[in-house]
Amino acid sequence: MNKTELDILRHSCSHVLAQAVKSLWPQTKLGIGPAIEDGFYYDFDRKEAFTAEDLDEIEKRMREIISQDQALVREEMPKEKASVLFKGLGEDYKVELIKEIPDANVTIYRTGDKFVDLCRGPHIASTGKIPAFKLLSLAGAYWHGIETNPMLQRIYGTCFESQSELDEYLNNLEEAKTRDHRKLGPALGLFDIYHETAGAGLVFYHPKGAVLRMLIENYEKEEHFKRGYQMVITPHIMQAGLWQTSGHYGYYRENMYTFKIDEKEFVLKPMNCPGHILIYQSKIRSYKDLPLRLFELGTVYRHEKAGVLHGLLRVRGFTQDDGHIFCLPEQLKPEIKAVIDFVFDTMKTFGFNDVSIEISTRPEKYIGSEEDWQLATQTLEEALKEKGLSYSVNVGEGAFYGPKIDIKLKDALKRQWQCATIQCDFALPKRFDLSYVDSDGKQKQPIMLHRVILGSLERFTGALVEHYKGALPLWLSPLQVLIIPIRDSVIEYAREVQQALQKQNIRVEIDSRNETLDKRIRAGEVDKVPYILVLGDREAKAHTVSVRKRQAGDQGAVALDKFALLVKEENDKRT
Repeated sequence: MNKTELDILRHSCSHVLAQAVKSLWPQTKLGIGPAIEDGFYYDFDRKEAFTAEDLDEIEKRMREIISQDQALVREEMPKEKASVLFKGLGEDYKVELIKEIPDANVTIYRTGDKFVDLCRGPHIASTGKIPAFKLLSLAGAYWHGIETNPMLQRIYGTCFESQSELDEYLNNLEEAKTRDHRKLGPALGLFDIYHETAGAGLVFYHPKGAVLRMLIENYEKEEHFKRGYQMVITPHIMQAGLWQTSGHYGYYRENMYTFKIDEKEFVLKPMNCPGHILIYQSKIRSYKDLPLRLFELGTVYRHEKAGVLHGLLRVRGFTQDDGHIFCLPEQLKPEIKAVIDFVFDTMKTFGFNDVSIEISTRPEKYIGSEEDWQLATQTLEEALKEKGLSYSVNVGEGAFYGPKIDIKLKDALKRQWQCATIQCDFALPKRFDLSYVDSDGKQKQPIMLHRVILGSLERFTGALVEHYKGALPLWLSPLQVLIIPIRDSVIEYAREVQQALQKQNIRVEIDSRNETLDKRIRAGEVDKVPYILVLGDREAKAHTVSVRKRQAGDQGAVALDKFALLVKEENDKRT
């Protein structure tokens, strides 16, 4: 079953959910019920709050409807007639939806003797073709996502074409709870978000988290310099006029923080691109200067709604590994290919070996000419095809200034995480009147690529923690080796071991607390330290270390010099 077929199945299952709720509580009003990434939901307006027990009752009723193999019958009718029908049923939200539909006719689906729903479809032929489903959770949702609208109750569920696939998905959901970065991050001393005191969506990196962040940033800097990028740093605040020129003020205003200084409006930057454009404009550019690749670990701020904030995945302040490439037309495709290679090399280094790729095309609201959009989209597609990479198309989901490639990594549970993006932009160079002097002495306009490799460092850190369940690879572990001296008499030797490892750039600490050996070993294991060294008189005399390796357990005694070189080699390989 392909994605489209699965979406139809899940959409149909949401339809059965609505039918079950209406049969159990007829006064409930219906919102919408689409298929989503991993399942479906339906929104309901009901005076009483749904409970976990209600979900069991709804599931039971859904199974009855499925066992009856009721036909889902499609019917087309004029908007006016449909409006009268749903008004008579007391379905105010459906009447509102009908008004918003531009077509003269709308489609409805009837199921069983009484149930009718406004829906464009398509659906499966009958309810009996739903093989395996499960209702998952409850949440609140504003009608149309607008905070001034009524709050509805949303029931989430999922549906698969076999019970075995459903069981695997449900098992992964349980496993995902043990990997939740919102719990592991604070527990491992990496990061926290102090909602009440500092504000929602603002991340605080603790010492170990700051080390992890530094390691990621150092890797990024090294790799960017290898690939001919020049590092820049731009201000966190810039005048609003800059964002009006870029178009962000008109297309992104509700997500921007603005304030006044000396009667002038300023913006806390939500993107880094206008700053890089100013750097490009700082002097006359020749065709010989291009491609010009600028890179910044730029912290940006976006006014996300409180309801969508989620750990490190959706925050209000975050850092992007943001790069902008200004290039000639003939350099465009090679530069796109080079960025794709950069992304794949990076994902492999961090242990992500599976990705999915999407191209997002021109949205309803956009800047620039249709011709430029067509050329940009075509070039992105050609680059992927020439690389032999398959991709799907998200119609109308591009940025307002250009189409884009999104490369989503897949973690250990096969969940997708949005990270790398490559956006092709003809519009901003025009709006800012960018130019270079070509070989014929004439001024011409460069093409601009916006790209991130990891994307938001916060989101990527969340993905890393969940992918590895907190047990980060040696090279990314904030603490790589924990030394535990059994008694005070070997503390001096413990310091000697520590110094030997530090000379190899290994991050190491000594735990000489007045606790039992078992308790200190257990603490190191809970902190997911890759190596624990237990030192006693025998190790001190023989100049060895007794090694415990994470997950593998006791490795026996190893000569100190040999252990130091082995760990250095593993660390340097970034495996």
